[in-house]
Amino acid sequence: MSGIIGKKIGMTSIYGADGRNVACTVIEAGPCVVTQVKNESTDGYKAIQLSYDERKDKNTPKALKGHFAKAKTTPKKKVVEFRDFREEFEGQVKIGDKIMVGEVFKEAEFLDAIGTSKGKGFQGVVKRHGFAGVGEATHGQHNRLRAPGSIGACSFPSRVFKGIRMAGRTGGDRVKVINLQIMKIMPEKNLIVVSGSVPGAKNSYVILEK
Repeated sequence: MSGIIGKKIGMTSIYGADGRNVACTVIEAGPCVVTQVKNESTDGYKAIQLSYDERKDKNTPKALKGHFAKAKTTPKKKVVEFRDFREEFEGQVKIGDKIMVGEVFKEAEFLDAIGTSKGKGFQGVVKRHGFAGVGEATHGQHNRLRAPGSIGACSFPSRVFKGIRMAGRTGGDRVKVINLQIMKIMPEKNLIVVSGSVPGAKNSYVILEK
């Protein structure tokens, strides 16, 4: 699995080859620095650790400062490990190398995007799970039209089952969206434009996987 770390810039729309207007997400992908290379002999598996986005030196723990100094790079905010990196990079990637978006992806290919969805706070069952509410029916609800209604069973088993859909904190989850088509790559600006929406707010980190 190869990939790169990026930051969500925002959304736009472009016209595809068939003339359709396609909603797209613009992502600033890389450049990422290789800060660790793992192999089977020492770590038990093959992986490459990429780091992205500058971090203030005063806000970096000493242990991380030493880790980044080994790669001869400045402290970074986001660190992600990619296992079994693409064969073209096998044996050619070393600590301190920079990975650019044009080296990993090509236009018209498909990728998966991982991000953290927007936090919505504590929400009721209608917003959180799509319950319809009772509408105009009464069923003893009086004026509580968006309430979940009865949640328990009868005298047996006389309890509420675990995992029942109820109100609670919504959003802020790790979400993976698969098969987004790469509409355009602008390597000089480290930008990649993918079809569809990507989870997260503007300036949130996104992991792009092949």
